[in-house]
Amino acid sequence: MMNLLVDSYNRSFSYLRLSVLPVCNFKCAYCLPNGNPTEALHQKHLTQWEIKRLVKALAGLGIEKVRLTGGEPTLRSDLPEIASLISTIPGIQKVALTTNGYRLSEIAGHLKESGVTRLNVSVDSLIPKRFFEITGQDQLLNILKGIETARKVGFQKIKVNVVVMKDVNDSEYEDFILWSQKEDLDVRFIELMSTEDNVLFFKKRHLDLASMEAMLPQMGYSLVPREKDGGPASTWKKTNTQGSVGFIRAYKNGFCDTCNRLRVTSQGELQLCLFGSGNLALRQFLQEDGLEEQIQSEVRLALAGKAPSHFLREGSHGTTRNLAAMGG
Repeated sequence: MMNLLVDSYNRSFSYLRLSVLPVCNFKCAYCLPNGNPTEALHQKHLTQWEIKRLVKALAGLGIEKVRLTGGEPTLRSDLPEIASLISTIPGIQKVALTTNGYRLSEIAGHLKESGVTRLNVSVDSLIPKRFFEITGQDQLLNILKGIETARKVGFQKIKVNVVVMKDVNDSEYEDFILWSQKEDLDVRFIELMSTEDNVLFFKKRHLDLASMEAMLPQMGYSLVPREKDGGPASTWKKTNTQGSVGFIRAYKNGFCDTCNRLRVTSQGELQLCLFGSGNLALRQFLQEDGLEEQIQSEVRLALAGKAPSHFLREGSHGTTRNLAAMGG
């Protein structure tokens, strides 16, 4: 299908990140150290049928991959039904999920049966005590068990997301790489990003990952081509190892040049950039069938005004209060 989602900088969009719930049961130090904002707990989120209408309209414009995010999406009891509805929409080739892994050992099989094809799991430390200090949950062993369960039910190339924080977990760099070498896991080191709520934490714990990435060629790794519908990570692979190593460096020059994703919040608002402002409300067009063309027109018009880059390096994080609101 021809992709009709192209912005004024000739970037083509085939990837949708859809938040199904902006709340989370973890209290990560860089995101929700005090738990969920009160207003997030009382929002009325998109229903299964609103989600189906939205994705169907966007698939008609060339969206091929949908990633379900949160908050923590597995806190929605109807998540398998949502995934199943999306996976049957013509044009959708991949349904992915980003999760903290809390319920993974319990529902991995259901997710696979529902059409989820890709899985990202957040694991910010391999040391139980440190994991608890970062997330507020003593759940590392349960999450590792969930990853193993997911592998057994047929998930391949599971990605592990690691938010790197200075003097917190940066010393575990080589341990994560070794894990990816021994098992079929793709580790992604993510640069800490500033939001409205974590400014002081960011100033204390931000670490430029350039020096870490520069070590990989010396360790025998080679840069591999980016997939058409892949995320923003630079991915490295070493011969005779199981997994890969990747870096998401949001403050790197040119980071936004290959942007290929749209974001929609759990309230049905189109968010052109994770750190943008001025979201476009789409929910009014999701209440009945037959409004696909109107949705498509609104999205294409909004996309024409997408900025060339975020403004993180200039100290602006848009209206993003925390990463749980949109899942990164």
